[in-house]
Amino acid sequence: MSYENLLNRFLTYVKVNTRSNPESTTTPSTQTQVDFALNVLKPEMEAVGLQDVHYLTNGYLVGTLPANDATKTRKIGFIAHMDTADFNAEGIAPQIVENYAGGAIELGQSGYALTPEEFPNLNNYLGQTLVTTDGTTLLGSDDKSGIAEIMTAIEYLVAHPEIKHGEIRVGFGPDEEIGVGADKFDVEDFNVDFAYTVDGGPLGELQYETFSAAGLEIDFMGRNVHPGTAKNQMINALQLAIDFHNKLPEADRPENTEGYEGFFHLHGMNGSVEQAHSSYIIRDFEDESFENRKKWFKKSLIK
Repeated sequence: MSYENLLNRFLTYVKVNTRSNPESTTTPSTQTQVDFALNVLKPEMEAVGLQDVHYLTNGYLVGTLPANDATKTRKIGFIAHMDTADFNAEGIAPQIVENYAGGAIELGQSGYALTPEEFPNLNNYLGQTLVTTDGTTLLGSDDKSGIAEIMTAIEYLVAHPEIKHGEIRVGFGPDEEIGVGADKFDVEDFNVDFAYTVDGGPLGELQYETFSAAGLEIDFMGRNVHPGTAKNQMINALQLAIDFHNKLPEADRPENTEGYEGFFHLHGMNGSVEQAHSSYIIRDFEDESFENRKKWFKKSLIK
């Protein structure tokens, strides 16, 4: 089955910088997300046949495809996020690899490449069309792919009224990558019986469970003195951060876990002798274990 507008739609989306900002105090965190919603998505949603397309103060853009069968009374929603991760998103230049024959994919002139040795899943896509970054930016497929898929599915359903369906609600939201996009989601306005997020994963996969997550930012304060006279005086903030991290169970790191196993993830550390900062993600599938992980941090920091 061919969807003639899918690729061009996706390429249009990814070329727009919608990077979110974890330091922002606004929702959405960046004006580029607002502009993308109002100037790109809203007109297109109306053009493909969605009705009651409206933009909410929480940053969500919502539209409805009415039911074409009165016997189908349950309403379903599909959600995707507009923002992209915290990496360069300016000047995105996608490259298209048609009929992928295997082997390395050079990412433009960047010196980087995707290889089956490092990314064995490439072998699952032989003969298919792949879209990659040129190596100087992210691509933004997370989650412009989801938006393109939803829009193309709506377009297809409108063009094929013989496919009967109930009411379908579409929602495109902000700031998922910085962990606050769902905080202000308006369930009452979305008004469906059930909904799915279209975001990542292999073709045909349906994920019906998720983890709980929390972020932790820790500042370590030190005392800097000349190293020649540092004995019993210097307090190295970077060393404090290292010592703290080494207290964490080694088995509870992302690289050592799988399935339902929770973890502590150190994803950023910087600083100097005088001050250092560490950023952690805590994840777990079980509520009790999740709370215990947070308590462990609090107890260790008090010490």
